[in-house]
Amino acid sequence: MWEALDYPFFQRALAAGLLASIACGIVGTYVVVKRMASISGGLSHAAFGGVGLGYFLGFDPMWGAVGFTLGTGLALGWAARRLASGLDTLIAMVWSVGMALGILLTALTPGYAPDLMSYLFGSILFVPPDTLTLTAGLDALILLTIVLLYKELKAIAFDENFAESVGLPVEPLFLILIGLTSLAIVTLIRVVGIILVIALLTIPAAAARHWAGSLARMMALACGFGALCTTAGLFLAYGLSARFGLNVPTGPLIILLAVGLYAVSAAFRRRAGRCCAPAPL
Repeated sequence: MWEALDYPFFQRALAAGLLASIACGIVGTYVVVKRMASISGGLSHAAFGGVGLGYFLGFDPMWGAVGFTLGTGLALGWAARRLASGLDTLIAMVWSVGMALGILLTALTPGYAPDLMSYLFGSILFVPPDTLTLTAGLDALILLTIVLLYKELKAIAFDENFAESVGLPVEPLFLILIGLTSLAIVTLIRVVGIILVIALLTIPAAAARHWAGSLARMMALACGFGALCTTAGLFLAYGLSARFGLNVPTGPLIILLAVGLYAVSAAFRRRAGRCCAPAPL
């Protein structure tokens, strides 16, 4: 099975999975702690509109996904701060409009119809080098932001009222967090696809929460769990293909392994009789 590492396509796939694990581990921690899964789900499907926009205007669809998801995320975050009710409806609209716009713009694109399956369900085995570069750049931006604003983002993740009472700019920080979530979503598109992004963004972090005594430790564990699932999923897909001739998609395998990891983590935590959630501020 280790001979898979000799193939350039597998090396790129492994690099993409590890890079995506950094983004999903760090940002996914905030998503889980602040309970932003529904907003993240809406943004992941809105990214499809950016993919369609990229095809329609003739540039890299991944860059289209970056711009469209980031813009949609900031608009949704701004609205979330001002809507007393109806946020779920707005998220559902963003969810459906993003998908509809992506399909429509792709259909209107002149020439050969592009293959959208790789964006919907992931194509980690066919990640091009320029996508790796983009993913690494987004990871660097996410890491830099977290290093600079770790305490501030931690404050609004746990208690916005406390953050406001000590003079922190809560709304700008919330929008920054939404922006980071948007960027993390883009890094996961080619790994597991738009349909399954929300799972890889939240499940490793949720599993890490069982054992983390601090937010930083939860991030580190979530990154490790994400890397474990993506790496194991890649080798499992390769092994099934090489040994049994089964052409199994890698993205769903990664998600199922993540769910299995969460189940094992929850079972061990319950058996140990303790819940090690991140420490309060």
